[in-house]
Amino acid sequence: MNGFLDDLTNREGWKNYLPASWTKRAPLVPVLRFSGAIGVVTPLKPGLSLSTSASAIERAFSMRGAKAVAIQINSPGGAAVQSMLIYKRIRALAAEKDLKVYVFAEDVAASGGYLLALAGDEIYADPSSIVGSIGVITATFGLNELINRIGVQRRVYTAGESKDTLDPFLPEKPSDVERIKALQNDVHQAFIDLVKTRRGAKLDKADINLFTGEFWSGKRALELGLIDGLSDLRTKMREVYGDEVRFKLVTPSTSWLRRRRSIFAEGGAFELGFSPGGFAADLISAIEARALWSRFGF
Repeated sequence: MNGFLDDLTNREGWKNYLPASWTKRAPLVPVLRFSGAIGVVTPLKPGLSLSTSASAIERAFSMRGAKAVAIQINSPGGAAVQSMLIYKRIRALAAEKDLKVYVFAEDVAASGGYLLALAGDEIYADPSSIVGSIGVITATFGLNELINRIGVQRRVYTAGESKDTLDPFLPEKPSDVERIKALQNDVHQAFIDLVKTRRGAKLDKADINLFTGEFWSGKRALELGLIDGLSDLRTKMREVYGDEVRFKLVTPSTSWLRRRRSIFAEGGAFELGFSPGGFAADLISAIEARALWSRFGF
């Protein structure tokens, strides 16, 4: 009798008197979703950056009873630095919490989107997913001839001879192009080194240069060693943790105040509203995002 009473007053002991089906907890896998262009930040659509995703990442890895963390990615890439910052935060927490990370590519995991995928201990994709694009691109416009034709003068004053590098309203200078290419090479090499470190011997089967910026289907990416298999989140997690596995989607806060704070954390001089400058910034960011998606047929 005393043992029974002790069990009832014990936090866990009372469970011994309940059916196993009542007390058994199915395995839990928190799910993070990274969707959209990386680093393309506007007041109304913060985009993918460390400041907009950090809280969700922290919550996913801190969830009690989690067996692993799953990440769904649908991104054409974007800012290299933001991609790396998110990657590092995921890997740091994975090590701290001793949790395995599974990544699942959806339509696109390319360029910075593939860099994010490298945060996974295992990477999976659909056979028709677009994967790869391990390269660096810089795009701008040359509008100097246009403004000359319509009689507009471009007046630029700088302290520092290179402050007007790649100004679209000035003629292109070979020295500018040389500096940009040197910068791109540094960023590209860091990307290549990360791919080799994370994918290791799995890349040995590749019979082509993987680092030209080319992209492939999920099926071909598997053959090249860029991913570990062809599957989706639900199917793979049920294979690993059983049919009773539970999923918990962890999303960033969408409150107005937090979104506003995230924008300023990025260092942007945006004000919510409809000022001409804000509209122009939104428009340019929308064009940039659209251009990233269009490279992959979306």
